[in-house]
Amino acid sequence: MGTQESFEQGRGTGRRALLGAAVLGAGGAVLGLPGAASADSRHDGGLKGLPVPTIIGHRGASGYRPEHTFGSYQLALDMGADIVEAGDLVPTKDGHLVCRHEPEIGGTTDVADHPEFASRRTTKVLDGVPTTGWFTEDFTLAELKTLRAIERIPATRQRNTLYNGRWEIPTFEEVLRWQDEQTRKRGKQVWIYPETKHPTYFRKLGLGLEERLATILRRHRKDGRNAPVIVQSFEPTSIQRLNKLVDNPLVVLLSAANTRPWDFVDAGDPRTVADLVTRKGLKEIASYARGIGPTLDLVIPKDANGNLAKPSTLVADAHAAGLILHPYTMRNENTFLPANFARGTDPTAYGDAFGAFKAYFATGIDGVFTDNADTGLLAREDFLRR
Repeated sequence: MGTQESFEQGRGTGRRALLGAAVLGAGGAVLGLPGAASADSRHDGGLKGLPVPTIIGHRGASGYRPEHTFGSYQLALDMGADIVEAGDLVPTKDGHLVCRHEPEIGGTTDVADHPEFASRRTTKVLDGVPTTGWFTEDFTLAELKTLRAIERIPATRQRNTLYNGRWEIPTFEEVLRWQDEQTRKRGKQVWIYPETKHPTYFRKLGLGLEERLATILRRHRKDGRNAPVIVQSFEPTSIQRLNKLVDNPLVVLLSAANTRPWDFVDAGDPRTVADLVTRKGLKEIASYARGIGPTLDLVIPKDANGNLAKPSTLVADAHAAGLILHPYTMRNENTFLPANFARGTDPTAYGDAFGAFKAYFATGIDGVFTDNADTGLLAREDFLRR
């Protein structure tokens, strides 16, 4: 997942029987573990049986390993993540889906060290933003497999650079086979949470993501309403398109309130995220999706000093519409935490992540994406014990 900083009407209604929310009532009071199980039993599919709040390993365990690698995915599972976000899906020149945070791979692979690919460095306009680098759609899968992953934010996570070059770029089909293998080894179902990245951009290149993703899910028999694969996108029309193709749980990602999804910009739709999180907007989303993935700032805004302010009504409003909320992204480092949970002056040092998790869990969210699944699991344990 990344921020964009980076239909069938009625068909979705039955399918959005929701993913196990543990929060009941307009007040959003969080129930304890027995209540969570009771709430989950009333739903007829989705994430039934998973703990709530659900801990989702953001691009794996990206606080400790280069993101979207099997090293990162494996560590997230070993830490106990309930779901692994594997992965952000982008296409190759020959139509394969691979897992990269963005189609531009200069910052997440060693492509710059390959002289044979130097001529492919170019500038493209990606969702309205001129972007220079190397792009997955200009490489065949065989060519991408010669590259190795590196840490995306080395200035913040210098220790992760120890693992630069250790893992290759995984394909989504490899991820699905890994999921099956891990499910067998661990004796319990492993869940994944892929995202369609820049679907409007790729559709205009003749590399539509949704049809490719649906074909792969069907091939692996993971396209049903109870399939352990949740699909997300920042573009609502991508989720609407997928709603016609598969029965998987679907989630609309939401960036800052004043932003517009790129498919809206491209189509001339004037609505912003602020419009989508109104009761009317949430009701519309609920007609084709099971949940939303809002930025944490939509759940609890920050004041002018970067401190957490009063929670919004989004949790209660989304639950009233029958939607779950899996906001993003909790990270341990000071630079990513609300100012009132930062500790010391080093932006790369850990702050009071446990305090921040507690504040967000108290709003009644159904789960959270985190780069640090181990911290999230301990925070959940503390929260449910209270």
